[in-house]
Amino acid sequence: MSWPVNIGEAAKRSGVSAKMVRHYEGLGLLPRVTRTDGGYRQYSEAEVHTLRFIKRGRDLGFSMEEIGELVGLWQNRRRASANVRKIAQKHADDLGQKIAAMQEMRKTLAHLIHCCHGDERPDCPILEDLAKT
Repeated sequence: MSWPVNIGEAAKRSGVSAKMVRHYEGLGLLPRVTRTDGGYRQYSEAEVHTLRFIKRGRDLGFSMEEIGELVGLWQNRRRASANVRKIAQKHADDLGQKIAAMQEMRKTLAHLIHCCHGDERPDCPILEDLAKT
């Protein structure tokens, strides 16, 4: 593999679209990359590695703000792992709350579906529940 690579190749190697590469650069998650005399972006192996890091963070559901913090911690070799753990724990707790809320929604919907006859009659407990004030 030869380095540096253009944005298309960086996108391919990292699994991130070229549009998202530009977006992450605009957010400051990637440093400003070098450009050719023609103005084309050139990405190093380290920058592609950072893109993979960002993609993995997105795959785990971290917000862009959290990913920004994590990238900064990842690049800081003097970091305290407690700071990383704190971010990950908060995210895991948030996911747990979202999962619990979604399970409650599913339970409520399952009950409403069970109560609905699903026939030709106009009465519908699902619509009645949605119309509650």
